[in-house]
Amino acid sequence: MRRIKITGCTNSLPKGKIKFGNQTRYRLADGQTLLDLAEDAITNALKDANMTISDIDCIIGGMATPLQAIPCNAALIHERVAKGTDIPAMDINTSCTSFITALDIAAYMTDSGRYCNILIVSGDTASAALNPDQKESYELFSDAVSAFIVSRCDDDTAGIIFSAQKTWSEGAHDTEIRGGCALMPSFVMTEENRQDYYFDMKGLRVLKLSANRLPAFLKESLEKAGLSLQDIDTVVPHQASKALKFMMPKLHIEEGKYIDRVSDYGNMISAAVPFVLCDAIHEGRIVRGDIVMLMGTAAGLTSNVMILKY
Repeated sequence: MRRIKITGCTNSLPKGKIKFGNQTRYRLADGQTLLDLAEDAITNALKDANMTISDIDCIIGGMATPLQAIPCNAALIHERVAKGTDIPAMDINTSCTSFITALDIAAYMTDSGRYCNILIVSGDTASAALNPDQKESYELFSDAVSAFIVSRCDDDTAGIIFSAQKTWSEGAHDTEIRGGCALMPSFVMTEENRQDYYFDMKGLRVLKLSANRLPAFLKESLEKAGLSLQDIDTVVPHQASKALKFMMPKLHIEEGKYIDRVSDYGNMISAAVPFVLCDAIHEGRIVRGDIVMLMGTAAGLTSNVMILKY
């Protein structure tokens, strides 16, 4: 087990709130930016951990989308909360599962003794690239930020028991924004190719590929961890869509074992897993000593499974 402990966390939602039937979604209001949400979440996460920014020795932006082409998101976050310090800042991006990947890598760094307290910030401005003509995705996503402080643990009371990640690139173009970066720069956008600069999701293809690949991946992960689903107290899945209720039974994960907040928040991209995890911690659903599974799929198609002792 790689010893690492969650010492504080907080979520931040924007002011804009939209209802689509019985589904609630959050969008940045005029004048708000994702950095505003990040600063708010970080400030309160530090309070939750009873720390100040001077206690942090690494900042990780575990986010799916860039705030600017350069520098990295973590550098812009650093400017907001740590300006004047030399705390290292870096981005880790596996799209929707960026938080899980960031936590996985952070555990190696704390367990080795390189860092003591790491700030992980996850969140995205989904609304910036949503296509109003693609109802499936337009009514699914929310803007949000989640901030976690994770620290080196000196004993085996907390840590990562197992973690794995796989990518099946036959799904690389089922969830994408084609324009805006090096392959299709923003300055070549025209009325004819404008659709390439919107988020594009082929939901049924993603669901079919996930349903085909995830059961074997989960089974393999549990076997390698030496655990069964009965050993897991709570499953925190990526809040991908309303299809969560379809996917979980395919994985033999019973209702009540996993947390489903899709109707409350929708898909918050990289913030989805940490947001729900943080809520569960503050609500007392997850308590010290619990065995928790974080899991999800992301563009790529990438999937992560992590089992940790909280």
